[in-house]
Amino acid sequence: MNQDVSTDLVIRAVALHADVVADPRSAGPAVPALVAEARRAAVAREALVVALRAQAAYERSRTAHDSAKRLLDEAVRLARAAGLAERLHEVLVSRAVVQLERGRFAPAARDLDAAAQAAPGGDTELELQRASVLYNVGRLPDAARICRRVLADPRTTRETEAKVANNLAMIEAQLGRPEVALGLLDRADALAGPALGALVACSRGWVLARAGRLADSLRAFDAAEQRYRAVGLAEGELHLEQLDTFLDLRLTAEARTSARRAQESFAAGGAGLMGAEALLRLAHVEARGRDPEAALAPAAAATAAFRAQRRPAWVARAEIVRVTALLAVGRVEPVDLAAARRAVRTLAANGQRAALVDGHLAAGRAALALSRRPVARAHLAAALTEGRRGSVLVRAQARLAGALAAHTEGDDAGVVRHARGGLLDLNRHRDTLGSTELRALASGHGVELGRLGLRALLRSAPPADVLRWLDRIRAAALLTSAPPLEEEVRAPRAALAAVQAELAQLRRDGAAEPATLLAEQATLEVRVRKAAWRSRAAEPGRGGTASLSEVRRLLAGRPLVAYGTDGGRVFAVVVRPRRTELVGLGARADVAVEAEALGAALRRLGRPGRPSRSAPAAARHAVGRLRELLVAPLGLDPQAPVVVVPDPTTREVPWSALHPGPVSAAPSMSLWARTAGTPAAGGRTVLVAGPGLPGAVEEVTRLHGLHPDADVLVPPVASVAAVTATLAGAELAHLACHGLVRADNPIFSAVRLADGDMTVHRLDLLGAAPRRTVLAVCESAAGVPVEGDEVLGLVGALMARGAAAVAASIAPIGDAVTVGFSLDLHRALARGATMADAVHAARAAVDVEDPHGLVLHTAFTAFGAA
Repeated sequence: MNQDVSTDLVIRAVALHADVVADPRSAGPAVPALVAEARRAAVAREALVVALRAQAAYERSRTAHDSAKRLLDEAVRLARAAGLAERLHEVLVSRAVVQLERGRFAPAARDLDAAAQAAPGGDTELELQRASVLYNVGRLPDAARICRRVLADPRTTRETEAKVANNLAMIEAQLGRPEVALGLLDRADALAGPALGALVACSRGWVLARAGRLADSLRAFDAAEQRYRAVGLAEGELHLEQLDTFLDLRLTAEARTSARRAQESFAAGGAGLMGAEALLRLAHVEARGRDPEAALAPAAAATAAFRAQRRPAWVARAEIVRVTALLAVGRVEPVDLAAARRAVRTLAANGQRAALVDGHLAAGRAALALSRRPVARAHLAAALTEGRRGSVLVRAQARLAGALAAHTEGDDAGVVRHARGGLLDLNRHRDTLGSTELRALASGHGVELGRLGLRALLRSAPPADVLRWLDRIRAAALLTSAPPLEEEVRAPRAALAAVQAELAQLRRDGAAEPATLLAEQATLEVRVRKAAWRSRAAEPGRGGTASLSEVRRLLAGRPLVAYGTDGGRVFAVVVRPRRTELVGLGARADVAVEAEALGAALRRLGRPGRPSRSAPAAARHAVGRLRELLVAPLGLDPQAPVVVVPDPTTREVPWSALHPGPVSAAPSMSLWARTAGTPAAGGRTVLVAGPGLPGAVEEVTRLHGLHPDADVLVPPVASVAAVTATLAGAELAHLACHGLVRADNPIFSAVRLADGDMTVHRLDLLGAAPRRTVLAVCESAAGVPVEGDEVLGLVGALMARGAAAVAASIAPIGDAVTVGFSLDLHRALARGATMADAVHAARAAVDVEDPHGLVLHTAFTAFGAA
């Protein structure tokens, strides 16, 4: 009878262990009861060993590795005492896995050796774990050989085959063969159970990122997250693996959050192996962020952990991150160069090709910083060679190495050649992204390439070449005309719209906005952003850069002035009818000081009530100084129209106030040329008034007299949905509304409508923007700068969707003074004037002795050519 009980318990325990491995959420809660039952049955030693192994598997799935280790220690003692050789083999292999994931390599190796002795015939699961040890130490080629041998072994079970295929895929991706890796993951997914399938889905997301398919990577990680939660797996590894995708997309805040979540998850359960990797990833994030000094502590902690775990390849990776951070803060020493060079040799010896480009680049930079040119050349050349076979972003890094190497030789042509090649690679990368936010952020990868190329051209090339380069590196995201993202964001956007409508109603009622509702809005904004990130650009159209001859034809005698900055000095390239000139201007710091002073003065002037006497004088003084610094040295005809292409230093400058004639601004020369080639459609006019502005309704009503056939939307009819639908494809639009600039989340900068906010993100969904738009909206021309000479804002969103002209203000403007200005502007447009000419004519009639009039006269600018 006792034997029957024992056999029954063993059968149940074996089945439950298999169920826990396959689906820990469903099967795991039943394990403690079976363990207790086996303990009560004195003869059920084998059943208790198997049940303890099942409970350990459940604890491991929750990243409770310390608990899993204690359970397996007991199972090993019981199996040895009872002479259960086969069960001892099984629990020793399981304990080796747990020890490995705790970062205890020597105990893991001892357990695998003991397991081989307990069952001399060996099995493929044991070989798989030997490969895992080698993989995690960093010996990729050795691990790959074992994996391939196990896959070819006819004794390999379906479960083990799935595990091996998954692990080999990760190795192949790091060896530079992502397509091979994806094929292996298809094989693994077809064989895997629910829990292992979740891990395979996570691996797919990581491999897709290595292949440069970042939108697909995000989709894969979303699918993996659902599968993780369905089976109850702890999400630390998921956070860790998707971090690299966030970094490649330059989503630094999200990458930092993922690193910290992963670190907390692993530290809580004693998973030291991946806990050390999480520290390294956090250091990598900080080294790429605004405070690279913050990378040094986690890099040192990761290095110490890897040394304790005897993982030399990972020590090398941590050293590269540490040296990269030291370079960013300007503190690299000879000892750091020596460390970087040792790290590169270690990475090469262990087949770590994916890390070699960063390694050689860091070593080359360190050598340059220490004036060790021969050493720098060798490492930079190696980075260029290694990176040419990588993904788009890896190739861009390789091109950066090539540009730096050419710079050390004084080879300006070589610098430009490599920088141009890297920027072309970044264009290809940008074109795969369906989100305007991600396309803008992607330009940050090319900042140093752009700077190196510009400096080389300023030294040795004619002004026309400098101008073409400025055009190449400026507002590139706006030249990619990706399709609308409607399907991707419909559900989260609808939920966000409902919350915004509720908040709008509370504002109308004069009630406070509840913290819970604001928190829900923030959560839904994240969902909307993520939905947009996942979208792929389906055959995006790239306008390309315009030729200088074509730009001259479109200018028709007008000058074009493109500003730039190098070495702390501002310069301008001036395109005149028969020549192109390079003009040196003032110090960047002086321009920044005056622009900031002007912005402060305009804000004081725009407040309700009577401003201080000093504010108008301060505004006029700043305008005069900016004119002296930026315009007077150019020798422009004061009354002639001019096209201005600002750089980040001059983007907030009120250009209409600096030049007496009509001014048209544009994010780039090519974008201006594209707007000049946009024909009039002869379509609808749309007039919109927002809530909370009595002058806005009057403004729209009087404009209706000029445009009797216009579509007029005023509160409560002027909803987000109604306005967005009506704007699409219109010829002319006028919006008199409150504006909202969101520095924290620029794609949610918005025009405030009756039931909520029409955001930059919502404008990105327009199939086609109105050809010409007047934004009689506070700070509607203000955008949030993004690294890489990009800006996210309302004007850019409209121009990216095909707008040929936009009129907007860089400062807050009172609605009472805009009525007459708007009427004059629209009368000029009706006479056939361009937006620049119309703004110029309307400004001429403004009373600049009135403080609000002075703000309007100073701050309103036309963008685009139409």
